Amino acid sequence: MQQSELEKKLNRRERYKVRLKPYDYFVKEFDTIDFESLGEGDRYYLQDFGIFNTNFLEDEFTIRIRSTGGRISTKQFHFLSDIINKYDLTLVLTARAGFQLHDVQAEDVHEIFKLLNENNLITWQSFGDNIRNIVTDVYDGINKYAHIEVYPLMQQMQDYIIKNPKYVGMLPRRVSIGISGNSANINSFFANDIYFALAKKDGVYGFNVYMGGKNTEIAQDADIFLLYDEVFNFFTAFVETFYTHGSRFSRSKTRLFYMIEEMGLQKLKELIADIYGKRFNTCGELQLLHAEFNEFEELANNKFAFCYQTDFARLSAKEIRQISDYADKHNAEIRLGIDQNIYIIGLNEKIAPFTSPALSSTIVSCAGNLCPYAVWSIKDESAKYLPLEKIYKHRIKVGFSGCAKGCGRHRHTDIGLIGLKTNNFGDTNGGTRIFIGAEHDSGKSVARELFSMVPFVHLKETITLIVELFEQSKYKNFQLYAHHILNKYSQDFLSLWHLYNFKNNTSLGLPKQKNMLPCKEEEKLLFESFSGVELIENNFKKTVSALAKELWTVEGKDPHYKPPIKRVNVR
Repeated sequence: MQQSELEKKLNRRERYKVRLKPYDYFVKEFDTIDFESLGEGDRYYLQDFGIFNTNFLEDEFTIRIRSTGGRISTKQFHFLSDIINKYDLTLVLTARAGFQLHDVQAEDVHEIFKLLNENNLITWQSFGDNIRNIVTDVYDGINKYAHIEVYPLMQQMQDYIIKNPKYVGMLPRRVSIGISGNSANINSFFANDIYFALAKKDGVYGFNVYMGGKNTEIAQDADIFLLYDEVFNFFTAFVETFYTHGSRFSRSKTRLFYMIEEMGLQKLKELIADIYGKRFNTCGELQLLHAEFNEFEELANNKFAFCYQTDFARLSAKEIRQISDYADKHNAEIRLGIDQNIYIIGLNEKIAPFTSPALSSTIVSCAGNLCPYAVWSIKDESAKYLPLEKIYKHRIKVGFSGCAKGCGRHRHTDIGLIGLKTNNFGDTNGGTRIFIGAEHDSGKSVARELFSMVPFVHLKETITLIVELFEQSKYKNFQLYAHHILNKYSQDFLSLWHLYNFKNNTSLGLPKQKNMLPCKEEEKLLFESFSGVELIENNFKKTVSALAKELWTVEGKDPHYKPPIKRVNVR
């Protein structure tokens, strides 16, 4: 086959890589780029250096900063506030414990890029087809759940790929990596392409390897146990394997998940082992448990950490200065969490001189209207659409995604939301698809779809109902509720059950099932005990569709402004 024929089969981005490697593009072109006149190829290449732009927002850019393990010095943090003020930027924390600078003007890109990287605020490979920011638990090495500190290992991994000409922008697709030596984590890491999870074998702590996760899928158990000193060699062997054998054709099938789907996990392991140079040990016993984390957490050294809950990932220059000055004054450390909050580590007392602007500690959201792909302003409207006090009280994990890309990890949370446009319910100005019941701590399952669309005007009442039904169950946390109740029933039945309660203004709980999913006939018998709803053609799905239309179609006055309905708890 001629090279030109092969190129025709490559996806568009890969054809650019064949013509000019991203690293060579940076060396030859970057200093002379006219950011006010970019071509398609420029936009592809620039992502590999943390610079994002679209052809329909030509003069505005986003610059992403990676922060390995969420670590950042107080000096760097303060420097960021200066950058934000000087260039009038908007800063948000990412769900990978990094930063995004929005509203960057074309004429300022060169200067801001240079200033950031000169101050070790690395932008390289934070977008594009690269190993993205490597993440861990914010309490790595410092709390009662910490068994192996992984930050030094993460630095070694990042040093290997950053500015490596062979790999800069040259992977078939992005790769997300999570590693934690903690037995309880603030957030789950099973959405990563690779997750090194704390495990124990023969009395020794190490890591079980999980591969193939993404925003809509749980990473699979690879049946591999690695000691601390083996992780880096596995990492380099994996990178080379994905670089060499990953698909470069259909862009929609280039993630690691699809590589595993096509060749099988066993074949992938064999390819990695050929480079790794020795046989893998079979997996150990996973060391993961559920824990609740508070605003102040006591650390292993009898000091404290303070969680500053951001305004749904947004931070102002003033807030950054306050936090960095306070941390400096108390000789404390600043860490970023993948929950998009700021942690001040090493305080002597449970005291902080400022209050958090929002109850956001268990809520992860994408960039919202700061991203051109999002269909709603998540960060501005979270308080409007969520019962925040109830969510915070029960530490319910919520994931917001503004579009189908799923940057809010909505399938890896207790309650997940994805913004959509629809006219199926009248003039609703859009709505959300709702997912519910992920068993995310253990990586057992992603959340299942509860409703394909709930108009915005009915969203808060719907989420409130979901939480009230959880409260009725008396389980200590939402994952136990999902495991023992929600995930024992079929998806359509759960949808109908919630709609029944919505229609009748009740909070009628479901009985606990001892076995696996009940059959449809058993669910129909259970449904007969409900009143006020009849099955259409003896079919749950058709009944859900009709009932949703009946309850949620907007006619006349906006139902969001109706007086609140008092619910009756039915036992």
